[in-house]
Amino acid sequence: MDGSLSDLLIGAFALMLVFEGLMPFVNPKLWRRIFEMATRLSDGQIRFLGLGSMVAGILLLALWR
Repeated sequence: MDGSLSDLLIGAFALMLVFEGLMPFVNPKLWRRIFEMATRLSDGQIRFLGLGSMVAGILLLALWR
């Protein structure tokens, strides 16, 4: 892998971790409630959320580029 590409991937991963940590840090009670609700979703609903997240990410990357 090219050095700049690996740097970009590491930076993107680090930024993802920062965003993932915001909700439990800022409002742990709400995060816990949302997490508990998510555990009650069916596999199909979770897959749909994952697909939606991936599509949104791809669209954002396409617009960014």
